[in-house]
Parts: sequence; structure tokens; C-alpha cells
Amino acid sequence: MTTADDRSDTPRARDLGLDFPGTPGPHNALTDVPGVLVGYSTLISGEGPLVVGEGPVRTGVTAILPRGHDPQPKPVFAGSYALNGNGEMTGTHWIRDGGYFVGPVCITNTHSVGIAHHASVGWMLDTYREDFLQHHLWAMPVIAETYDGTLNDINGRHVTEEHVRAALDGATDGAVAEGNVGGGTGMMCYEFKGGTGTASRQVDIDGETYTVAALVQANYGIRPWLTILGVPVGRHMSEDRIKQEHELGSIIVVIATDAPMLPHQLQRVAKRGAIGIGRCGSPGGNSSGDIFLAFSVANAAPLAMHDKAQLSANYINDDCFDGLYEAAVDSVEEAIINAMIAAQDTPTIKKPAGTICRAMPHDQLVDIMRRYGRCE
Repeated sequence: MTTADDRSDTPRARDLGLDFPGTPGPHNALTDVPGVLVGYSTLISGEGPLVVGEGPVRTGVTAILPRGHDPQPKPVFAGSYALNGNGEMTGTHWIRDGGYFVGPVCITNTHSVGIAHHASVGWMLDTYREDFLQHHLWAMPVIAETYDGTLNDINGRHVTEEHVRAALDGATDGAVAEGNVGGGTGMMCYEFKGGTGTASRQVDIDGETYTVAALVQANYGIRPWLTILGVPVGRHMSEDRIKQEHELGSIIVVIATDAPMLPHQLQRVAKRGAIGIGRCGSPGGNSSGDIFLAFSVANAAPLAMHDKAQLSANYINDDCFDGLYEAAVDSVEEAIINAMIAAQDTPTIKKPAGTICRAMPHDQLVDIMRRYGRCE
């Protein structure tokens, strides 16, 4: 029922010849940022009608470790932004005030935020054991969510502490699985099957090459909005819609970089997540939680309580940021499309029950994109 997923060999947008701009990193993934690890627990069990507490279960947890399994707690400068706040991302009050966070980021379903937070605190207590024993440390992991109740028995609350710990302990570098994995297992996007997606870009600034990358949990949008590389794809794909009265979804975007940035600069990078989802056609629906986090692994340093009074940090001149902003937008856009292209058909169990949330048809997509000159 539960797996810490291996890396995926499912196709991606570039495998289909979609002409996305920019130069990706070696894996075209969040893990292209040095030291950043990604792990999953995926829960899939049961078939047929919904029985609360029994299933069907289509959910999970995605874990992101900005500083890997380093046994020393080291903060990362960070910024956050909410385009539409109908959702949750814990820890953002302190990110806004303090400009950093320590520990993991986990993404799961709406009703599993509590257990994911509880388990992540436990992981921090174990990973940073000596610091918690010797000092008055507090644990405040970042936990985010999107709603998967159309495809998953969300009210059954099937995610456990063990599932979260498996995702955290199993986080690795390299290629990253996409689609029906981790927290994205039961998610929909533009009435296609959605889920987890990732992408990266390399940016040259004054002789240095930096990486900007995004990972998304895509669970938002209605079909007529869907736009890919400027093409109104949703208007050409009206079949097999999961029709609802209005949008019932959200998207979580995590942007990582090794470019040295200060917190206020990272907040501006986080805002660019809104442009990335806008490129795919979303206006930021009222029922959607469109919440974005950006962090930088540069300026590694100990916790403030362990450091000296006078500190310094490297950061990039604001006037050099256009390429970084473009990389963030491009990565978010491609990550969303990767999530849909890698996804698999999944039955619905609630409003409307008994239909299939279809994965995006690859051949039809390629045909449409070629007609618009946006596919090789």
C-alpha cells in the first residue's frame, strides 16, 4: 500500500517535443539545486465506492529537504507568497518575519497537514538530536496541502506518521518521479489527472552559473483555462471533463535556488510562481489555494544562537534578477505540464463518482501543439 517511490521513467513534456524555453539542469528537477533532496510516500489501495475510513485510497506525502540529511540544523533564507489563500502552508508567519526556516518541507492532502507536521517535528528531533537536547530549540517545519477528495478517501485520514517519516528518510537526489506520486497521487489539474511535477533552469550571472528549480503539487484549474506555451489547449480537449460548478483545487509551488539571495529577494521570486501558473491559464480561482515558497541554499550558516553577533551574507544585485525571475516562471510552467503528462487515469469517488479522471492524452496534445508550431 505504501511505497517510498523509485525514480520514474514516465514521459515528460520535453520527451513529447514540447518547445519549452531555457536550459534545464541535468535532471530538469528540484534536485538540480545542490544539496536538495526529494522523497515520497505513495498510498494506493482499494477500488469501488467510497467507504470512509476504508478507501479507495489515492494519496501520499512529498518531502523536500533543503539541506539534505545534514545532522546540523542550518537555516535557509526564504520568502513566501499567496496569490489566493484558500489553503495552508505552515511556518509562513515566521518566514515573513524571520526570513528563513529550518528543516523539511512536506506537501500532502488537506486533512493530513496535522500528522505531517507532527511527524516532521519528530524527524527534526531525531535528526538534530544533540541541538534539541542541549538548547531551547523549536521545530517549525513547512507543511502545505491541496485537496484530493474527488479521487481519495480524504476523510479517512490514511496518512500516518510512518508514511511521512518514510518520505523524509527516503529523500534522495537525482531524477524525480512525477504524476501520481507522493502528495500528488490523488490530485487533478485542469480536469485532467494532475499531481507532482518538477523542472529546472540554469542561469548565468557575471560568469557564475546558478540553478533555479520548481516542484509543484498541481490540483487546480478548469479545462477551458488550460494553456500550454500560449496554445489554448483546453479549448481543443473538451472530452472527458470532470465537470464541477466551479474550481475546487489548489496548487503548491516550491522554488529552490543556489543563487545567493536575501529573504526579501526570495519573496519576490516566490511571487513569480503566480506568473508561472498564469501562463498555464489560471486566473487564481476563489476556491483555490495558490501558495508559493522560495528558498536559497546559499549562505549556509549555523543557527543564530550558535553564531556571532556581527554577520554578513552574499546576495545578488537586484539589477541582475531578470534572468532569475524568468527561470522561476519557466520552471513552474514546465513543472505543471510535467505533472499532467506523467499522470495516470484515476477513478473518481465523489462528486461526480464513478467516472474516470483521465490523464492528458499525449498524442492529441502533440497534434494540437504541432498545429500551433509549439512542438518539434
